[in-house]
Amino acid sequence: MLIGATPESNKELVTVCGGYRESTESWLEVLRDLKERNMASPNLCIGDGALCFWKAIREVYPEAEHQRSGQNSKERAAKRQIPDP
Repeated sequence: MLIGATPESNKELVTVCGGYRESTESWLEVLRDLKERNMASPNLCIGDGALCFWKAIREVYPEAEHQRSGQNSKERAAKRQIPDP
């Protein structure tokens, strides 16, 4: 399942499909299908550590930015542990 967000921050279901989460070929099939249906490149892709997804997104939408889920919250939590000068 892929979920997108509009510029107004509304969540929208992009696609639901079968496949193997840890399969680059499965992700390539999904992303190529979306591209063939004229889905523009995402501005930002956020996901977990599924390396196959990241490999596929770089191939199909190389211009998309990438961010691991939880990355910002982990960085903010780490910064809170550092005392101000």
